[in-house]
Amino acid sequence: MTNVSEQDFIQAAEQLISIKSEIQEFIVGQDEVIDQLLWTIFSGGHALLEGLPGLGKTMLVKTISEVLDLSFSRIQFTPDLMPSDITGTMMIQPDEEGKQRFDFFKGPIFSNIVLADEINRATPKTQSALLEAMGEKTVTIMGDTKKMATPFFVLATQNPIEMEGTYPLPEAQLDRFTCKINVSYPNKQNLKEIIHRTTGVEKPNLKKLLSGNDVSKIQMLTKHIIISDEILDLAVNIVAATHPNEDAACPSVKSYVQYGSGPRGLQSMINLAKARALFAGRFHVSIGDIKQVAHPVLRHRILLNFEGEAAGVAPDHLINETIEWVQHDGVLK
Repeated sequence: MTNVSEQDFIQAAEQLISIKSEIQEFIVGQDEVIDQLLWTIFSGGHALLEGLPGLGKTMLVKTISEVLDLSFSRIQFTPDLMPSDITGTMMIQPDEEGKQRFDFFKGPIFSNIVLADEINRATPKTQSALLEAMGEKTVTIMGDTKKMATPFFVLATQNPIEMEGTYPLPEAQLDRFTCKINVSYPNKQNLKEIIHRTTGVEKPNLKKLLSGNDVSKIQMLTKHIIISDEILDLAVNIVAATHPNEDAACPSVKSYVQYGSGPRGLQSMINLAKARALFAGRFHVSIGDIKQVAHPVLRHRILLNFEGEAAGVAPDHLINETIEWVQHDGVLK
C-alpha cells in the first residue's frame, strides 16, 4: 500500500465511525472503552481490559469480532489450564500405510481475535504461553514454528488484582499489551438501558461492516499518519519522565516509582495516537492525541516502589502529574 490518497483517509474515518456506531447498537455506554479498544485494534496491538465481573467486557469483545467479521476464539483462563490448551499440541495419528506420525492440532489461539477471559485466573506458566504469540505472532511447538492468523489480536480481560484467586501478570507480559483499559461501573441511566436491551425478546442484528483484509488495510493506513518531530519529542519526554532516575521526572515519580515505561511504551503511544488521529479524520498526530492515549498506554508500565504501594498511589495520578510537569517545563503547549 504505497500510494495513499486523501480519499483513503476519509473513507477509513467514515468506516471507523460506522463501526463504533454499530457496536453501540448493542453495547450501552462505555464510549471511552470502545474508543480505546478500537484504537488498539487498528494500530495492530493487544489490549487488557480490567474491571469487576459482569461489566460486559467479554460481550464487548465478542461484539467487535462480529462487526469486523473476524474469526473469534474465547479461552476461559482457569488455574488448571495448560499452555497446550491454548497453543495446541502434536498428537500421534495413523497414516494411510498404517504407520504412526505426528500431526499438529491447532489450539484456540489460531484465530483473528483471541479473547483471553479472566487471564489472571491462570498460573504464570499458562499466562506465558501467550508471550510469543503476542510479540512475534508465531507459536513454536516442538521446534516447529506456526504463524498466527492475519490480522491477530489478543484482547484479554482481568478482574482487579486484589480479588481472591488471581495471579498478577508479570511485567514482561504486561508490556506486550499496547494498552490497559479500565472498565468502569455504568451509571443509573445506562443500567436501565442495559436491562431493556438484554432482558427483552428482541435482540439486535449486528451488521458485518469489515473483513479481515479491510482491517489490515486500515492498519497499514494508520502507519501513514504523519507525526512531527515536535510531537514525537513530546511523547519521548513524557515516557522519559516516568523514570525516577531522570532529571525531568516530577517529584511524585521520584518518590513512588521503581521503574518507568520502556521503548515499547513509546512505540505503543505513537501507534495509538496515530489510530486516534485517523478516527478523528486527521492525517497528522496532535498534542491532544498524545495526551489522550498516555493513560491507557502507560498505566500498566509504571511499577510502583514500596512507598508507592503503601501509599496507594494510582498510576493514572502519576501520569497526570507527569504530563503537567512536562507542560510546565515548556515542552507541551
